[in-house]
Amino acid sequence: MKLLNLQPTIHASRFELSKGYQRQKEHMNRSFAFIITTALALCASQVCHAAEKEKKNPEANRLAREGAEAAKSQDFDQAVDLLKKATAMDHKYADELSAVYQQRGYAATKDQRYGDAIADYEEALKLTPQQAPRIHEQRAAVEMKIQDYDKALADYSELIKQKPNEIKYLSYRAYIYELKNDLQNSMADNEKILKADPNNQDAKSRKQRLEQKIAERTPLTPPPRSPTASPAHSPAGKKKP
Repeated sequence: MKLLNLQPTIHASRFELSKGYQRQKEHMNRSFAFIITTALALCASQVCHAAEKEKKNPEANRLAREGAEAAKSQDFDQAVDLLKKATAMDHKYADELSAVYQQRGYAATKDQRYGDAIADYEEALKLTPQQAPRIHEQRAAVEMKIQDYDKALADYSELIKQKPNEIKYLSYRAYIYELKNDLQNSMADNEKILKADPNNQDAKSRKQRLEQKIAERTPLTPPPRSPTASPAHSPAGKKKP
């Protein structure tokens, strides 16, 4: 399966990209490819386990098995419908339903149906909040594709709460802040990156850009006013001739 290119879209009119910035994009693209590959493998494993559940509810088990088969055939709409019914009967199938939502979201992203993809990731998040980091990251990738930077910012902020020192999350958020012209917050995240990795070339390049932009914003301090000369007074007690 060809992986979808999920790196941020950068507009040349907004930024002059350095080679270091291009390297950051490539690194982020590889990170997303790894995340999605891992997610899909886990999703497939979870769906296959549906048939192995204890047969306490035969009807729910039957629906779950059929849902698993539909997912294997990539008939995700049918898989979602069947697993929703199974989950309504027995909530233990929620993990399988969440997995199929994530698979369908990935397929929708490939087809550039980004709104559908985001909706599926939101459903998956409701079902399995314990999988929030992975789902937030997948959803943020889609939000970056459609340049919905406010929502992507919220997702990366959630990820940073979980992993405050994760450089790739800080890099994404610093990038979004820079796009939004929020230079102070971008610099704050960038400093965290440099603290963890002083030789990070992308962070060094960003710092130079930010410092230049901040300097351009800072108004020049006006020169001090020249002191006004006071009129001379005659010495006390003396009269003018």
